[in-house]
Amino acid sequence: MKEEVVKLNSPRAWVLAARPKTLTGAAVPVMVALALAWNDCGSTSFRWVPAVLCVLFAFIMQIDANLINDYFDYRKGTDDEQRLGPKRACAQGWVTLKAMRIAIAITTVLACLTGLPLIHYGGWEMVSVGVLCVLFCFLYTTHLSYRGMGDLLVLVFFGIVPVCATYFIQTHTATLEVLAASLACGIIIDTLLMVNNYRDRDNDRRTGKRTLVVRIGKQASERLFLGLGVAGCLLGLTYVAYGHIWAFILPLLYLGLHTLTYRRMVAIGSGVRLNGILGENARNMFIYGILVTIGLLIG
Repeated sequence: MKEEVVKLNSPRAWVLAARPKTLTGAAVPVMVALALAWNDCGSTSFRWVPAVLCVLFAFIMQIDANLINDYFDYRKGTDDEQRLGPKRACAQGWVTLKAMRIAIAITTVLACLTGLPLIHYGGWEMVSVGVLCVLFCFLYTTHLSYRGMGDLLVLVFFGIVPVCATYFIQTHTATLEVLAASLACGIIIDTLLMVNNYRDRDNDRRTGKRTLVVRIGKQASERLFLGLGVAGCLLGLTYVAYGHIWAFILPLLYLGLHTLTYRRMVAIGSGVRLNGILGENARNMFIYGILVTIGLLIG
């Protein structure tokens, strides 16, 4: 297959650097939180402006994290010619390092400006949330992902923080159902990181990146990947206690897809073909978010 030619600092280069397929990970927790808030607020009290701002903030922060990851992994030598995953902008020379630094500054500022009005709706607590999001956006790539803490950060910043904060902005409260939903979202989204690190385990070991997959090994990682999908669905039992039985039943369809993806991942085991599993898992993850959202709304 002929390798794609991407012009330096071109719009195509920036689209590839932004990694639009990863935006599903940012969308799922906000979708679920807004569905929960819609149930508890009702259509008359639900506020659309902060809802849109939460979505935009999540998307911009995800792009910001992708650019930071692209830049610092290249500087650290992790994204070299032996990497099996999708090509990265800095490593391929599609984007200059100076341009990437400028883009990181722009997206960081843009995320802050987008989140600033949320203070009006959620109070000054939103400042702390925003600062933590930006801080750990940098710390993830520069330090914590190299120490096997990436999965914990996914649980917090793709689960607990976006679900609880988005719901709080609408309702100024929190419930056990919301906490369970946030944990479920974080666990499901972590499967994407698991596949990514499973594919890159040999290269990460070689470059000194001690991800959870590197630490626990291939077989344990495979079992953990399957277990995460099961655990995320089982947390949905909390929905039943709050009268949202369909929010538990519908995601069982996701569990079937997740199991099929697990079996394909184990069958492949290693190599560039795992990129297909990554895309498949991203699809499954988004389907999970849609099914939970529908289950909450029809309940």
